[in-house]
Amino acid sequence: MHSITLIQGLLLAILAIIVGIDFWLEALFLFRPIIVGTLTGLILGDLQTGLIAGGLTELAFAGLTPAGGTQPPNPILAGIMTTVIAYTTGTDPKTAIGLALPFSFLMQYIILFYYSSFSFFMPKADKYAEEANTSGLVKLNILTTAIVAITYGIVVFLSVYVAQDLMKILVKSMPVWLGHGFEIAGGILPAVGFGMLLKVMMKGQYVPYFIVGFFIASFIPFSNLLPVAVIGAALAIYEYFNSKNKLVNNEMMAMNGDDYNEGI
Repeated sequence: MHSITLIQGLLLAILAIIVGIDFWLEALFLFRPIIVGTLTGLILGDLQTGLIAGGLTELAFAGLTPAGGTQPPNPILAGIMTTVIAYTTGTDPKTAIGLALPFSFLMQYIILFYYSSFSFFMPKADKYAEEANTSGLVKLNILTTAIVAITYGIVVFLSVYVAQDLMKILVKSMPVWLGHGFEIAGGILPAVGFGMLLKVMMKGQYVPYFIVGFFIASFIPFSNLLPVAVIGAALAIYEYFNSKNKLVNNEMMAMNGDDYNEGI
């Protein structure tokens, strides 16, 4: 088991503030668990644990995206806390995913509360819009974003530094069967997340690529997954330019007034 120092706790809080702003604005997508987990591991001095925990959490959250008013569990707290719990308690990252979910749900509820409570600022925003007061609108947006960012920092600091001893006691006192249950649940979550992603993305025209990738990853021995990623990138580039050429050809046919029906 390891302990998190005050400096590490502050650095993790700063990390949460930065990626929290990115998540709020959906700007650079630095908030994805694989990035957050890796950076957390880097701060803790255990990059390998950060990569493993971040990768597993990313798979679990791959198919979880906001739809309308529905908000999935917070990916930032999931990425940070999965890595932190695995690092401080010595548990397997798969088990840590299940233990990190309460923190993820907590942040989700806080963000949902902000979505509702920030309506308080709308009359002021409407007034600034009527007056064409761009400076006032900018300041209002900076204020609300700052509230969210500071909340991320506070929640993460309290979770990773202040509550670390309590977290260790909780994990140590867990029965073996309960810890095993968290491990099984954590192992299933990445498969569920990837399955949800495939349900949206898996179109008939992409099935051959899926079969090829599955065959390569399952039956050809590799020391790591880099060759599979390179092959996948090559197929993606091919599909991109092939679709682009089809689009250009269709536009040219439309401009020339040609009407072809299945080549006839």
